[in-house]
Amino acid sequence: MTLKIGVIGTGAIGQDHTRRINQVLAGAKVTALNDVNRANAEACRRDHAPEARIFDDPHALIKDADVDAVLVCSWGQTHEEYVLAAIAAGKPCFCEKPLATTAEGARRIVEAEQAAGKRLVQVGFMRRYDPGYVALKKAVAAVTGAPLMVHAAHRNPRVGENYQTPMAIHDTLIHEIDVLRWLLDDDYVSARVFFPRKSPRAHEKLRDPQVVVLETAKGVVIYVEIFVNCHYGYDIQCEIVGEDGTAKLPEPMSIQTRSGAVLGQPILMDWKDRFIDSYDYELADFLKAAAEGTAAGPSAWDGYVAAVTADACVAAQESEGQSVRIELPPRPALYA
Repeated sequence: MTLKIGVIGTGAIGQDHTRRINQVLAGAKVTALNDVNRANAEACRRDHAPEARIFDDPHALIKDADVDAVLVCSWGQTHEEYVLAAIAAGKPCFCEKPLATTAEGARRIVEAEQAAGKRLVQVGFMRRYDPGYVALKKAVAAVTGAPLMVHAAHRNPRVGENYQTPMAIHDTLIHEIDVLRWLLDDDYVSARVFFPRKSPRAHEKLRDPQVVVLETAKGVVIYVEIFVNCHYGYDIQCEIVGEDGTAKLPEPMSIQTRSGAVLGQPILMDWKDRFIDSYDYELADFLKAAAEGTAAGPSAWDGYVAAVTADACVAAQESEGQSVRIELPPRPALYA
């Protein structure tokens, strides 16, 4: 049986997921497309899904009998509405991050899924599927002993003029918020933010770089450097310091060269190149679970926890150096 997929939002990531489902992965086919700009949907159909129908109404797409599962890749402000509609229709839903633009919105999704009585939502935190992070998690379990500290960095070569200081949390750090919690099997209890000397490449509405310090319930202290105008490349670093040793995220595979008295290797410039395999793995995981009428991978609860943590980090930005508490309700049994 071929799983029939409806894609809401056919911008860059929506088109890439459509291509991935129809041309790379097995067991599924995109049968329906929607975008607020119909021309985007038509381009997606032309290039990647010639047999798909285009819907002007995303809710009609979700309810359609020829759609078994839904991908929400639209503007972030719409995610809550469409995910709730998919849950109401009883259809598995893959939602690109953020799950919702507020913690309250993410909580409403968690409550709706609990009422449905089963997992239906997977959130697009793809780093959990990156082979490097998977290997790092295994090393933490087998080599380092109990984690004590984490040193991490998220560096982008540049960002646009519309990128402002809080986006360093909601758009950038959000990946570390999720993957570090997964790596450590732990929850956050506090956040602090510090701003070093400002980079001359940062525009006036952006304080860059910044350092976020998170503390977990088990007492692990995490230091994450966010530097979105580092200029030299797209660079993701992570080192776990444990009781018995350390483990470090491997560098992406690249060719080392010796030429002109220089030993060197290239650094990636684009995040899509760094994590391209993980997008394949995360969607394959979703399709496998959706074929059984459920969802796997990062859950709505994980999306909610990320939203609560991000809100605390933004509050910490506004009171530099001061600790902001992160308080979560008990984890629901559905997500145990």
